[in-house]
Amino acid sequence: MTIRVGVIGAGIMGADHIRTLSRSVRGAEVVLVADLDAGRAAEAAAPAGARSSTGPEALIADLEVDAVIIASHDSTHAALVTACLAAGKPVLCEKPLAPTVEECRDLVELEGGRGLVSLGFMRRFDPSHVELRRRIADGDLGEVLTVHNISRGVRGAPDASNAFAITGSAIHELDSMPWLLGQPITEVAWLSGRKSTSLAPAGLQDPSFMLLRMADGMLVTLELFLNADYGYVTRCEVVGERGTASFTDSPLLETSTARRRSTEYPADWRPRFADAYRLQLQAWIDSLAHGTPTPLATAADGLRASQVAAALLESERSGGAFVRVAYQGTRQETGVRT
Repeated sequence: MTIRVGVIGAGIMGADHIRTLSRSVRGAEVVLVADLDAGRAAEAAAPAGARSSTGPEALIADLEVDAVIIASHDSTHAALVTACLAAGKPVLCEKPLAPTVEECRDLVELEGGRGLVSLGFMRRFDPSHVELRRRIADGDLGEVLTVHNISRGVRGAPDASNAFAITGSAIHELDSMPWLLGQPITEVAWLSGRKSTSLAPAGLQDPSFMLLRMADGMLVTLELFLNADYGYVTRCEVVGERGTASFTDSPLLETSTARRRSTEYPADWRPRFADAYRLQLQAWIDSLAHGTPTPLATAADGLRASQVAAALLESERSGGAFVRVAYQGTRQETGVRT
């Protein structure tokens, strides 16, 4: 069975999904691409032999589209997921599920447990994260005491703000830490120190530091540095009573010349997480073909991550005070799916 996919958004992420689906995912066919920029839509659609348009709503309604990927601007996610639910079509939405907690809650309620919404938290499929989770579950490290995260990029968006850094970047850890540790985040704090003045825009504290308190009292750290300049790096170290475990950097190339050995870092996240995106898309397509529940993050997972992000934003506005995460509203909000 072939799942015919429509992709909304032909920017960096949408174009990458189209290439991966066309080249590396069994049982999938990209049939339609929609983007407000007609030229960009046509260019992204061409390698897949797909049609293109400027109308995302028409794509969702198209009878030749079985399932939809939303990779458009964050501000469009809520309306487009709503349209997919109205059409009864499975949708894989890139993070965040929606810009606000209220919109996320509305989508969870609208979905009503039908399992139509999957969310693109691809770290759940990254082989390094999966192996780290297995080591924790197997007890190799003993009781886990703390986790340290580092997330650094080359250049953030020129208009990036503290709010964007949380909802557009740190939100990955806000999902992956509960998934990795099997328990929810209960309170958070956002802290700032010395700021990069040469590369960071005026509205962005870069780097920033976030503290995540888990349900059992464990404290998790995250350093987020969007304009680190030297390369894209994601690190995670789990510290246990009997040892530590972490995944290593994945340089693109190692060179030896002029009596020096050096490595090259990727310019963005795509090379580092290429396997994760491929495995996530394959798992999504397989679940649709077999009629099984999505193995990806769900709308409820997206809501929980947004609730943690909201608490971090409140901490940022409050000068770094610890803020409790408010998990209220729907029956599907609490707990961590395993």
